[in-house]
Amino acid sequence: MKVIENVKRRHFLIGSAGTMAAVAVGAPALAQSGGEPLPDYVAWKDAEDMIVHSKQTLETKRAAQGSELITPTTELYIRNNLPAPSDKIVADRDAWEVEIDGVANPGKMTVGALKTLGVETVVCVLQCSGNGRAFFDHETSGSQWSVGAAGNVVWTGVPVRAVIDAMGGADADAVYLTGTGGEDIPQGLPPESIQVERSVPKAAMDRAILAWEMNGEPVPLAHGGPLRLIIPGYYGVNNIKYLKRLALTVEESPNKIQQTGYRVRPVGEKGDPSQPSMYEMSVKSWITGPLVDAATGKVQIHGVAMGGVSGLEKVEVSTDGGQNWADAQFLGPDLGPYAWRPFVLITDLTEGTHMLASRATNAAGDAQPENFPPNERGYGNNGWRAHAVDVTVS
Repeated sequence: MKVIENVKRRHFLIGSAGTMAAVAVGAPALAQSGGEPLPDYVAWKDAEDMIVHSKQTLETKRAAQGSELITPTTELYIRNNLPAPSDKIVADRDAWEVEIDGVANPGKMTVGALKTLGVETVVCVLQCSGNGRAFFDHETSGSQWSVGAAGNVVWTGVPVRAVIDAMGGADADAVYLTGTGGEDIPQGLPPESIQVERSVPKAAMDRAILAWEMNGEPVPLAHGGPLRLIIPGYYGVNNIKYLKRLALTVEESPNKIQQTGYRVRPVGEKGDPSQPSMYEMSVKSWITGPLVDAATGKVQIHGVAMGGVSGLEKVEVSTDGGQNWADAQFLGPDLGPYAWRPFVLITDLTEGTHMLASRATNAAGDAQPENFPPNERGYGNNGWRAHAVDVTVS
């Protein structure tokens, strides 16, 4: 855990035109003001690096992201659709049971039993569907995330495919992989109105894992421990916390969160099952420093980028609002197609105001657009112009 969390403190060697320069990439670009008090269940997080939107939604400050290769658990954002269950469920983590349905031999398995089926580690971006919502011009409900509802996380667990195979294989007519969370349902409410249950195309099970470790430690209760479904490349809502049931199903979940929630719909319209669901993430990047001001001369412009469901090909940086672009350099190792990569461009900035922007392109050829169309809930914003920052150089 300490090794992983100290990645952001490293000095990566970067080179240009045959020269090598040691560049410190871990220091935040801005001085951090005192953090707001954190809710008790996440009091262990670094308040200096968090923005508290509500008890259930906490965002990582943009400057705190710096050039982090791996997001420390103490800095990772929080987004809960329901309050976390009692910490009693993590008292004996290996005893937690998950029901497996839609297979030849349905039944329950404990975390302890799952650990005997195999183990895999994957690094992937965890990102809320509404990350970037604050940049839309229209009024949107929900937390006004800027860029901090995202992080790059190391997950360890058993491949879902291994679990399904151990249960005799998936039902032949299965279309979806459906995960159900173990949050407590408020008394008097029908479960389908509030229970966290999401269905994704069954092909996702070939990359999914049931994770019991996060950044080298047991998954904290606040992040879905003792067991969380992780689907690399998919938005956070599909990565079910406190997983209590995993099923191969013919139909999508009938629950509200699936049928009308997390649907990309025109402004002013209600959600319905015919609209696109927030499944796979798109290519995206943003600047993490400098964010407000800088001195004239050589300046290190850095940020983070993700390819969505494909590895990154390149990141370009503009210092003049998109009129001209220069290729940035990646920092640190490539941790796979679902992970983000820090980047840097060292360039000269003259006195005045500069709009700094980044534009990522993945290996599939998908490029980050200049603008992303507005939608009712403010989902999926990856427009580079909205994520740009104006910096005063003097």
